[in-house]
Amino acid sequence: MIEQMNAQWMSLGKRFADTAIRAHGLAVEGFEKTLNLNLKALEDRVEATVGFINDATAARDFEGVKALFPKGLNLAKESAEKFVAVGQELVAVTLQTNESIGALYANDVQAATETFESQAKDVSAKVRKTAR
Repeated sequence: MIEQMNAQWMSLGKRFADTAIRAHGLAVEGFEKTLNLNLKALEDRVEATVGFINDATAARDFEGVKALFPKGLNLAKESAEKFVAVGQELVAVTLQTNESIGALYANDVQAATETFESQAKDVSAKVRKTAR
């Protein structure tokens, strides 16, 4: 009986360790996705800003500077929109990662609960049998 209980506990411990490793992998994968999203957004905004700066340095008269104003507003608008869109994507990736990790642990908790209930029933039955 004790050997069987120890084997079950060892199995649960191994299962929790395996789950922790998988959860860590999912967390790293989620981090990589968010990092890539941020880097792509940064690269896109740097390219747009460099383009605007090139246009600004090419302006030689008042009309050229005046033409930059709508471009500057457009750059600011696009940057704000990109910031919001990337933020939404980051939240989605984070939620997906957390849900995946939660599902992993939920399975382990269910298995542990079933093991504990089984062991409790076995011990209860033996106590009743001994008490008679």
